[in-house]
Amino acid sequence: MLWTDCLTRLRQELSDNVYAMWIRPLIAEEVQDTLKLYAPNPYWTRYIQEHHLELIMILAEQLSEGRIRKIEILVDSRPGAILSAAEQPATTTAALESTPASITPVANRIKKEKEHEIISPKNSRKRVLNPSFTFALFVEGRSNQMAAETCRKVLTQLGESQHNPLFLYGPTGLGKTHLMQAVGNSLLQAKPNARVMYMTAESFVQDFVSSLQKGKVEEFKKNCRSLDLLLVDDIHLLAGKEASLVEFFYTFNALLDESKQIILTSDRYPKELTELDPRLVSRFSWGLSVGVEPPDIETRIEILLKKAESSGVDLPRNCALFIAQQVVANVRELEGALNKVVAISRFKGTNIDLDVVRESLKDVLAIRARNISTENIQRVVSEYFRIPLKELVGPKRTRIYARPRQLAMGLARELTGDSFPEIGMAFGGRDHSTVMHACDKVQSLRNEDPIFNEDYKNLMRLLQS
Repeated sequence: MLWTDCLTRLRQELSDNVYAMWIRPLIAEEVQDTLKLYAPNPYWTRYIQEHHLELIMILAEQLSEGRIRKIEILVDSRPGAILSAAEQPATTTAALESTPASITPVANRIKKEKEHEIISPKNSRKRVLNPSFTFALFVEGRSNQMAAETCRKVLTQLGESQHNPLFLYGPTGLGKTHLMQAVGNSLLQAKPNARVMYMTAESFVQDFVSSLQKGKVEEFKKNCRSLDLLLVDDIHLLAGKEASLVEFFYTFNALLDESKQIILTSDRYPKELTELDPRLVSRFSWGLSVGVEPPDIETRIEILLKKAESSGVDLPRNCALFIAQQVVANVRELEGALNKVVAISRFKGTNIDLDVVRESLKDVLAIRARNISTENIQRVVSEYFRIPLKELVGPKRTRIYARPRQLAMGLARELTGDSFPEIGMAFGGRDHSTVMHACDKVQSLRNEDPIFNEDYKNLMRLLQS
């Protein structure tokens, strides 16, 4: 069977933990030129799409000799026992959250045996904590150092009011989930009997609705309010879920009253969550809010090298530098690019070098060539600050032009693969030392001037959108 062959290859490509937790429980079905994969819940499908879909597509197309042209990731409505009994994936706690009525007798028995484990506060620590999300595997840089240090501090002062709740905010794919789960994994390592629960805002709603349907609301409340540590991802997605918001509000208050630690993540600062109940938003601000920003190029390189090392992949540093220069948006895209490079190199049976990297990232390179160039950066910066383009690249050194010019040079160095001399030539034939000084100045101003830093982040978002 095709999927069995894919599993064999995926087991070689991925770590044991990732394979066992996320890949092995998937159930597959071939329909004409499409391989359908069935996952237990939307969170699961999103994880597969973001981290492993490209690799699965490459393998499926290769192993089917081109017969499979498309991969679909579907939720829940699985067509019974597609695999034989010997091929059925091992049942995990996460996989039991949504099981179809047509489940096999063996799996049904396992489900019944595990039901208590899922809802019991004593065992709630077993819910979907990714074992690879640890502090040891988290790469720190200027963009996330404060968030990482704060999360470590939380472990030593669990439930203290100065950082309860701890609110991590920033764009998607920057490691917020990794950090919050690292706290949970570290706590369970130190205190195996600690009651820890991780969930997305979406799964909180689903669990609450399910408890209503089953008449187990009181049990749901008791389980949530008896935790030592509650981790809730993407809290902004509670918007519009009135009944769930009310229940979360009371759960939130109950845990704070008992000095139980809460860690939340969102894509925005608490006070920007205007679509949520103001009472809840105000409580998010009671503790400590810490931003996580896109990683700089040095951090991106270290992330790639550490990811490669943990996967047993020999990634030359010059290749890591090239990937880091081309993929700048977030860590997920960075890991996806690396996975593609590894897949292509193994498919070709060659070591990773710049030629393999360029071939693997040809689509990314084409898009960047169109969208992110020094010329495009100059245009966006001039429009943002409402100054003529000719003045941005011209000789005038007054502050109204000099600061945007330095910012544009810093962005060009960060977002393009251009050298200092190349950037200098694009800015009116300036010397490479001028560009180097501008880049250093940008870094220092970002640390010293909040307004300048906000301008920098806004421009990054504009250029990467």
